[in-house]
Amino acid sequence: MPAILIGVLAAFFFAFTFVLNRSMELSGGSWIWSASLRYLFMVPLLLIIVIAKNNLKPLLYEMRKRPGTWLLWSFVGFGLFYAPICFASAYSPGWLIAGTWQITLISGSLLAPFFSEVIQTKNGPLKVRGTIPFKGLMMSLLILLGIIVMQIDQSKDISLADLLYGVVPVLIASFAYPLGNRKMMDVCEERLDAYQRVLGMTLASLPLWFILSLYGLFTAGMPSKEQTGQAALVALFSGVIATVLFFRATDMARGNMQQLASVEATQSFEVLFALLGELLFLSIPVPSPISWIGMFIVILGMILHSYAAHAKTKTNVQMIDQKAAQ
Repeated sequence: MPAILIGVLAAFFFAFTFVLNRSMELSGGSWIWSASLRYLFMVPLLLIIVIAKNNLKPLLYEMRKRPGTWLLWSFVGFGLFYAPICFASAYSPGWLIAGTWQITLISGSLLAPFFSEVIQTKNGPLKVRGTIPFKGLMMSLLILLGIIVMQIDQSKDISLADLLYGVVPVLIASFAYPLGNRKMMDVCEERLDAYQRVLGMTLASLPLWFILSLYGLFTAGMPSKEQTGQAALVALFSGVIATVLFFRATDMARGNMQQLASVEATQSFEVLFALLGELLFLSIPVPSPISWIGMFIVILGMILHSYAAHAKTKTNVQMIDQKAAQ
């Protein structure tokens, strides 16, 4: 139960991303600054954590070995993830983006064949090529159904162009985030912990954010003090606090597949927290009953997907152990 509560708390802080991005957009701030400022502020925050753990030198050593790889996959995993998310906030409310973002579970499943996974068996760890978890994917279709329901309801009030601007960037981000992060996990091969990897990818993505900031300076001018402050809060709440809490929750549940699935499923609460945040602080209209139905379908789909995915992992381990015993 403590791990699940910590997971819910992590979802609460992750939801600040969607609420504050929408707030910055409604107050006239450019999505360019919303995206770039977050990562610029994350650098000192993550440096404090990594230096405190005496892990900075190993990170810099790894980055010097393969600088091109770090630049490429950091651009994909962070740049093509967060810039589109911020762009979409100009066209959709935060709760709707948070709901649509849950499609990353489907995107991540479709990317499975491009990576290997390590399965712990009785004879030790075994590295096998990933496969698309079709059972979990079928459960994920509920997520897709919920997103479609929400988007159809939203489309009644906006143009087709605005609908696409709010959806397509999130779809791009949903593939870019797991692709970039998994590639970097393969590159690091457990030589770096999660905090080192996130800091390294943040540092490697800085050229993009500097270029984007320069573009924003000439097209939108300097960010306001309000937007700068809100971007700093996103970096703190989502980039640091939520990440630390979620890692803590998954560490507590490690070895217990059912509890780990429950922890991962808590992230579906981002949708509800983002909605509550916008209702309280941005005074948005209360979503229609159809949108509420869509949100709960998304949450149900996430819960079922998590349990199906871990059931598959357990079954694979059992099958491998049986073959090894023969």
